[in-house]
Amino acid sequence: MDALSDVDKQAVFQQVREFSDFTEDNDPHGEHDFGAFTHGSDKFFWKIDYYAADMMHGSEDPADPSQTHRVLTIMLASEY
Repeated sequence: MDALSDVDKQAVFQQVREFSDFTEDNDPHGEHDFGAFTHGSDKFFWKIDYYAADMMHGSEDPADPSQTHRVLTIMLASEY
């Protein structure tokens, strides 16, 4: 994503913020923590991971903000 212009980066961030195309196929557990979209000619994936306070392991209770750090990753699908 570093190769994108600032304008394109802002547009990609906006698409992540506004993403609402969750379906049974792309969100079978109803967690709304993954999405895919196209910007220009590039396909992007975004995902949210839920880490324990040590940032080394998954959180035991992702719904509890006192023991969970959420990390958003946005990547070009071609980088996956």
